Amino acid sequence: MTASIDQAVCNSFKSELLGAVHDFDSGSGQVFKLALYQPNAVLNATTTVYSATNEVANTGQYTAGGGILQSQQVSLDGSVGIVDFADLSFTGVTLSALGALIYNTSASNKAVCVLDFGAVKTATSGTFTIQFPAFTSSAAILRIA
Repeated sequence: MTASIDQAVCNSFKSELLGAVHDFDSGSGQVFKLALYQPNAVLNATTTVYSATNEVANTGQYTAGGGILQSQQVSLDGSVGIVDFADLSFTGVTLSALGALIYNTSASNKAVCVLDFGAVKTATSGTFTIQFPAFTSSAAILRIA
């Protein structure tokens, strides 16, 4: 399979959501993480679980598995269900990433969605920040219409 990272809500997540596997309500006790991936990774709608294959190497504050997403919020904006997280930063890192995977550590590391950065993003002895979009029906990181 050719290396590529394709932005997508994971297919397995869609059915798992209907089966009450994932709970994004703040305080639910479920922990979601974001892992960063190198340009040679293969991530797309068929991704089902977190894998360390082609994840960026440990550096500075970034360690295998990525970082815990904080301050999750769930809302309804019009007729669209939306989810948001606080921005996530890794300090003291030297890395290059083309994308990321959000996954649920409370549910056997099941994949939620793949993020494609559109180009390789780098940090050299600095801070790498994932800035989530506006918490609206047209921009939220996770939207269900």
